[in-house]
Amino acid sequence: MTKSLLITGATGSFGQKFISSLISEKNEWDKIIIFSRDELKQWEMQDKFPQEKYKKLRYFLGDIRDYKRLKRAFEGVDTIIHAAALKQVPAAEYNPTEFIKTNIYGSQNVIEAASDCGVKNIISLSTDKASSPTNLYGATKLCSDKLFIAANRYSGHKLKCSVVRYGNVMGSRGSVIPVFLKQLDSNQTLKLTDPKMSRFNITLKEAINVVKYSMQKSLGGEIFIPKMPSYNLNTLAEAIDEKLNIEIIGRREGEKDHEELFHAQDCYELLETSNMYVISNVISREEYKSKWMKNHSEEIFISKRVNAYSSDTNDNFLSKDDLKKLIYEFKKENNYL
Repeated sequence: MTKSLLITGATGSFGQKFISSLISEKNEWDKIIIFSRDELKQWEMQDKFPQEKYKKLRYFLGDIRDYKRLKRAFEGVDTIIHAAALKQVPAAEYNPTEFIKTNIYGSQNVIEAASDCGVKNIISLSTDKASSPTNLYGATKLCSDKLFIAANRYSGHKLKCSVVRYGNVMGSRGSVIPVFLKQLDSNQTLKLTDPKMSRFNITLKEAINVVKYSMQKSLGGEIFIPKMPSYNLNTLAEAIDEKLNIEIIGRREGEKDHEELFHAQDCYELLETSNMYVISNVISREEYKSKWMKNHSEEIFISKRVNAYSSDTNDNFLSKDDLKKLIYEFKKENNYL
């Protein structure tokens, strides 16, 4: 019996790297379906990964706002990685309805189509902006997270849904490092919103590994949150080039000074492994721990943490030298050198 994996938003930064990692390793998937609405990016991806060479790959053009199209795409699919979303914070403030249609209604379409088609598992990708949101993008992603958690309570078909929430992906489309490097290449003044701001950091490779981990460990109804380092924007700017002229332009609309991956209230349902926080939402954390230990050999324990997981109070901060190494690797991988 064939096993099929589908990735929504598969032509984005995460999707392309995730697909690349899957086709370069042995795994259980007989078919990997690339689902996205961007015709040009699909064409570029087919040019990069032609079906003649990569027999597992299938390309499916569609929009998560379209339930009927999703239902057609999900036929025979076992697992879905839901990465499709509108993501730019300032754009959300000026185009709220479009973000609601995609991030909330689109997510509900994914859940309903998956349930109707007999899909077994969904892993939905979230963001640090979904915790205590101060902008519309974060609010839509919090709603999306809640929808996927609630889907585990559906009667009838046993659809298992989990959420993966992590911080800023280093070097992803729209992230700060490519913007800074572009300014550096054109001898522009480096524009900083606020040098005191802090952010969590995760590389694309690390994000992919977190998603693969959650696919293996998911019991349904939980949020997986990797333990990540933080950095200050001022330190990041110095790591890119200490001689750059810096212009402080102030916070963008809806932007936080510091990011948060879960708030203090979440600690009542918080568990930990050596490198992961897990929020159990559907059952108590005591029940979750018991269920985990029956299914996995990796140890998990009830967390003693009582405070929010915020980028400014994180006990793991990247130094300027740490960031220099990460930036060098990013430039090497993306042909900046």
